Amino acid sequence: MAAGRRARISSVRLCTPENGGNEAFFETMNTRDISYKQLGAAVALGLGLRLFFILRFPFVAGDTKFYVELARNWLDHGVYGLFIAGQLIPSDMRMPGYPAFLVAIYAVFGRTGTAVMVAQAVMDLATCVLVALLAARLAPAPKRAAAATAGLWIAALCPFTANYTAAMLTEVLATFLTTLALVIFVYVLGDASTERPLQSLERRALLKWVGWFLLGGLVVGVGTLVRPETPLVLVAVALILSVQWRRRADWPKLALAGLWMAVGLLAALTPWAVRNARTMGRVEFLAPRYAESGGDFIPRGFFAWTGTWMVRLRDAYLVPWKLRKGAIRVETLPGSAFDSDAERARVAELLERYNRDLQMTPMLDHEFAKLAEERTARRPLRTYLFIPIERMAAMWFTPRVELLPYSGNLWPPGEKWRGNRMDFGVTAGFGLLGLLYAGLALGGAWRSRAEPGVALLLMFVAIRTVCLTQLQTVEPRYVLVCFPALLVLGALALGKREGVAHCPPLRNPIRWKRPQEAPAGVIHRE
Repeated sequence: MAAGRRARISSVRLCTPENGGNEAFFETMNTRDISYKQLGAAVALGLGLRLFFILRFPFVAGDTKFYVELARNWLDHGVYGLFIAGQLIPSDMRMPGYPAFLVAIYAVFGRTGTAVMVAQAVMDLATCVLVALLAARLAPAPKRAAAATAGLWIAALCPFTANYTAAMLTEVLATFLTTLALVIFVYVLGDASTERPLQSLERRALLKWVGWFLLGGLVVGVGTLVRPETPLVLVAVALILSVQWRRRADWPKLALAGLWMAVGLLAALTPWAVRNARTMGRVEFLAPRYAESGGDFIPRGFFAWTGTWMVRLRDAYLVPWKLRKGAIRVETLPGSAFDSDAERARVAELLERYNRDLQMTPMLDHEFAKLAEERTARRPLRTYLFIPIERMAAMWFTPRVELLPYSGNLWPPGEKWRGNRMDFGVTAGFGLLGLLYAGLALGGAWRSRAEPGVALLLMFVAIRTVCLTQLQTVEPRYVLVCFPALLVLGALALGKREGVAHCPPLRNPIRWKRPQEAPAGVIHRE
């Protein structure tokens, strides 16, 4: 095999004649990584797909202006803040990771959104390579090349992640850093040294072992500077390690791993906390949950009320995102927002009071909080179980056309088809593709269920999904960071078993009772 045709060849056993010309029985296992041809073709087509979205469907989100202004003020004035009433005020409303990324792009390539999007396209392709590495690591030895190739291609051609390269949002950068952290921890979990007692490790091996956990925590910390929920990766790792090292003899390993992951996380977040202490007068490692400035009133009662019925992205546009910006009409609310006609009239009266001056006052917010308490007391399973489940379904199984000029509405299908066939076709196609990804992921998870790394990916997806159902809005982009894990599991389902070459069997094979008696390179058999 020519060196230029393959990225790497590993785990090769050779058949050699031993003992006077007799040929022993050997198994030959070749594990090859992705060929350069496959890598080049996937990257080229993946880049073309991303450039198509960038050139055809560039998207400006509501959060984009905040990130851009923070980056420009940081670059021009050396202040991480926003202009309020004509004055530049330091801010901690957003984590600094993505604005820092924008500052780097602006400083090198100029202040154009296109440069940022192209840089995001390149970073997203790097995430595709990480997906291939994860798939190869988790697949059995004879399937690694097939799994890596499948992972590379389905990641490179995934329109859901590619689409977000055309939006100046945190998702692409957060997805890359989260996937990198998962690669590190999956490799650590697959290392045979993790099964050895801590005291049996040599000093050099112990330092290397600790270094990987430190690096993983550091990468998660950098990711937290982009998206504050990134430490959920460490929660998933901690749960998997707690099960794997549940015996008392392994508790020192568990404590040591947790310590160094925490050290890495804090090492990345401490400069941000110090800055907040010096500039804002308070120690904060994370951005505020509601992206508020100090002293801002947060209508938690209103959000608690919406949490008893809101399960769709459309409702976020019509209700919580209109606060202090526009009127909220009771006619736009779904029927699930009311349990009776009397409750509907009560909500209408509260919204009418808000619509007079578009102000959610503490007294009005208290009324919504009481309404939320009553609804929860009346049907607790709805608030604590059914609404989160519906939100999960909405986040995972939406057609994911929120950045595209399509409605995302398929019902009633006959009417939608006759009204706009392109809109219906794209929406239905994206919806079916999402279901296909989910089905492949379930198949891959089942086939590789014995792998600790697979358990880590599933745990991460589950924890992140559950936690994000508790936010004040429902957005499909919340689970986009989980898509590399989903695609890795799908690649494990697609990977086919490679051929295994065997040496011809001996007529009179030699059998060694003890492995140490066998010549070098010979597989011990009984």
